[in-house]
Amino acid sequence: MTHAYRQDGAMALTASQLDAYLARIRMTRPAIPDLESLSRLHRAHLMAFTWEALDAFMGWPSQLAPEAAFAKMVEGRRGGWCYEMNGLFGAALAALGFRATRLCGGVEREKLGDMAIGNHLTLRVDLDRPYLAEVGVADAIVEPVPMIAGPISQRGFGFSITPVGEGWLRFNNHTQGMAKSFDFHPDHGDEDAMAATHSWLMQDAGSPFTHSLAVLRHTEDGYVGLQNDRLRHVTAGTLREERIISAEHLEEIFTTVFHLDVPHVAGVWERLGSVERNRAA
Repeated sequence: MTHAYRQDGAMALTASQLDAYLARIRMTRPAIPDLESLSRLHRAHLMAFTWEALDAFMGWPSQLAPEAAFAKMVEGRRGGWCYEMNGLFGAALAALGFRATRLCGGVEREKLGDMAIGNHLTLRVDLDRPYLAEVGVADAIVEPVPMIAGPISQRGFGFSITPVGEGWLRFNNHTQGMAKSFDFHPDHGDEDAMAATHSWLMQDAGSPFTHSLAVLRHTEDGYVGLQNDRLRHVTAGTLREERIISAEHLEEIFTTVFHLDVPHVAGVWERLGSVERNRAA
């Protein structure tokens, strides 16, 4: 069963929270909930917030609830991963009068099968037709797209949506994307599955996020991504890479490139070194 955000307060931002959120993304309240407004909000959210899975990497607490994401991302100076990025965005959209529905998706379901369902939260927004609103894939679309099969081009990057049977659709990321694809069904939501997979991703040694540092942020023409000790600046036609060489360098990157206030950066650097040593052993 899908879980639509309700405008009576449940899983929607309060009036004061909405004001703080809009200030954080440097947007004024749209006059009406239409596609133009959705597109501007979608892009503004991605330009304001960094995608990061530091909590899983460091073993810090993390919660699924949109109010927890609000405290972390709006009141604090942190980013979030799919559950938080899309969760917060959906709660803001509901407060603005949009019909937003939480969908339970699966990153790399094409490889992992149905066990992947629950490892991703994405959003359906109903306007003149259903739209995929997706701010939780760190390096993908910057504006919503119709929830129909076909090619997609944004900022020179090529994406697509393809049908994969039984009503499921597959969003295919661009060729350099961190996640190759994720599957979603326009009418499938499962909060229990997402809660269970969230716990697994946060705690299990097999999770890709507990033993790899990943931080990404959109730019006007592409994105910048930190994968362990490698920082990549990516556009549709260019790739530039540099290596992070110290805790001080990492802290500078967190602050100036990703606009994050990360606690205990020395501990993050130490953890990264430990992971790299284990990988080399």
